[in-house]
Amino acid sequence: MTSCTASALADLERKVRPAHLGGDDRPGLDRLRLGVASSVPEIRLHLAEDAMVWWARMEAEAGEGLTPPFWATAWAGGQAIARYLLDHPETVTGRRVLDLATGSGLAAIAAAQAGAATVTANDVDPYALAAVILNARANDVSVATSHGDLLDGDGGDAEVVLAGDVFYSEPMAERMLPFIERVTGRGARMLIGDPGRTHLPRERLRVLASYRASTAGAFGDFDIERMDVLEPIR
Repeated sequence: MTSCTASALADLERKVRPAHLGGDDRPGLDRLRLGVASSVPEIRLHLAEDAMVWWARMEAEAGEGLTPPFWATAWAGGQAIARYLLDHPETVTGRRVLDLATGSGLAAIAAAQAGAATVTANDVDPYALAAVILNARANDVSVATSHGDLLDGDGGDAEVVLAGDVFYSEPMAERMLPFIERVTGRGARMLIGDPGRTHLPRERLRVLASYRASTAGAFGDFDIERMDVLEPIR
């Protein structure tokens, strides 16, 4: 664990809402609540009741601008991958798995529950990795963390690479495409979770499964009706 991740973990541990406190009282908005993603009730996650409010309060506390807490929401693409892995555990059982841009760690935790040999959750945000550690603990699974940008590589020794909600912008899509080619070029499998974002290269992917989506609740992920799990066409 890097020092940045350790510092973020200590901060989040102070902000976890005690399990015996219920209700929707306003003070709860600056605490993380242990709940479940609607499509993956098997997995518990520490989520913000309102990620936008959480972000504003974190910035106010820090006295500076901070990276948006994408990890505080269960995004549609991550939910799709997690649902797929729990429904099809043979996809990762006994294999080394990398979850790229992990966010809350939902897909990584699903891979661990599905019997992956090892799971590494990667993100550029140390707070995301701190959230992964808390969420892995809550689900009694082992997930390693990796801090940094891996997109110039090929996924290392991972046999399965997961990527949920990564086609959110043109610059990110331009970096993802060669990464996917390098991953699949060395023989690894790549699974992508996406609810149909603008920059998803559908012509290069085939759909493995589709699920009915519910509102993710933050950062523009409203009114999503479908979420897909896709893999590159070889």
